[in-house]
Amino acid sequence: MAGEVHALHSATNSNGGCGGSKESSRKAKEKRKKKKRGGSKKKMTLEQSLAFKSVSEWVFLDQSSSSMASSCVVDDFGVQKSLGRGGDKLKLVFELHSHSKFSDGFLSPSKLVERAHGNGVKVLALTDHDTMAGVTEALDAARRFGMKIIPGVEISTIFSPRGESESDEPVHVLAYYSSCGPTNFEKLEKFLADIRDGRFLRAKNMVAKLNKLKLPIMWEQVARIAGKGVAPGRLHVARAMVEAGHVENLKQAFARYLFDGGPAYSTGSEPLAEEAVKLICDTGGVAVLAHPWALKNPVAIVRRLKEAGLHGMEVFRSDGKLSVYSDLADTFGLLKIGGSDYHGRGGHGESELGSVNLPVLTLHDFLKVARPIWHGAIRNILENYAEDPSDSTLARIIKFARIPILKGSLSCSKDVVDRCLSMWLTNEERHSAELEAIRLKLSQISVD
Repeated sequence: MAGEVHALHSATNSNGGCGGSKESSRKAKEKRKKKKRGGSKKKMTLEQSLAFKSVSEWVFLDQSSSSMASSCVVDDFGVQKSLGRGGDKLKLVFELHSHSKFSDGFLSPSKLVERAHGNGVKVLALTDHDTMAGVTEALDAARRFGMKIIPGVEISTIFSPRGESESDEPVHVLAYYSSCGPTNFEKLEKFLADIRDGRFLRAKNMVAKLNKLKLPIMWEQVARIAGKGVAPGRLHVARAMVEAGHVENLKQAFARYLFDGGPAYSTGSEPLAEEAVKLICDTGGVAVLAHPWALKNPVAIVRRLKEAGLHGMEVFRSDGKLSVYSDLADTFGLLKIGGSDYHGRGGHGESELGSVNLPVLTLHDFLKVARPIWHGAIRNILENYAEDPSDSTLARIIKFARIPILKGSLSCSKDVVDRCLSMWLTNEERHSAELEAIRLKLSQISVD
């Protein structure tokens, strides 16, 4: 406020009138906004240019990317490229944290993808709570828009401090997988199903606590809001509270009753955070700590999860990079990423899809770690299929790759593999010695 008064005072002295004062104040505000966003546009550095080329190559694997990095301008967060004479600009927008109706989001996966596309998102990770059931629908929708989907999940866990005086703390861990999904889908699904079963028990306990607090809601009401087959979460209970008139909005429901440790809060049967991280790593995924700013003891949690194999943590939000968590990531040698955590509930407090601007160097660092992991996972899955070419294994590969198979369009399993990999691995990666050997085996396996 004092800065604004000083600006107005200076403008009045230099321009001698109210009009000059307003103009000067407006320019000062624009200057501050530019500074907050990361400054004015500037030419890419060589490092940014090479990073942009590498990232765009992966995003647009079916297109030529040799000229993608030329004539580019970039600010500290956004990456932009001029296209043609019209000066239209393309941003490589990654959205790495989003939810659909398959957990506690408000939109179907199809509508979520459509909204993300409308916001300019090129790569979307669907990270529903404790389920990957919505990924198939998201992949189908993304094909219509030329988007890339990263199959993901946000796993609910518990961190148990080793000190007796400290209490357990809920921790969420994001997992990002390749186009073929987890290397052991059955193992991961069993792990997630156990958590979902615990979510049902947890939600029922919250309903019971609310009834004891003289805030009656019916379990059937919560189940209806969640939808058929969806494990209810706090958000579904909060929506039931709003419908019943006990609170004015969702924010009030959480602030008064459903916050961690609140009067209606309850835990489920969540596994230890370290177990989730190890499982993600064992099944070919990238493990990232979600919203560390919500944790009471982030340093101890990050230290323990790093030992278990954690790859990164969220640092960026729609309001910029949080320095304290960026420093924490640096201390433990972790990737720094971020996402909107979009649920589609609306209101001023929610970040929009694609609103978290990740620097091109951040995206490059993420893919530099993720792509070898995904490459190894894909190779592992295809090797297993080559050794045991069962219909169920093929169905799972096709489920995550979402390739349309028309009658007579594929002659052998090699054709399936080629289509699966063409949008995920570079030409050089696809023709590595290991994958060529797998191709040879698969060329002898027919597809019915």
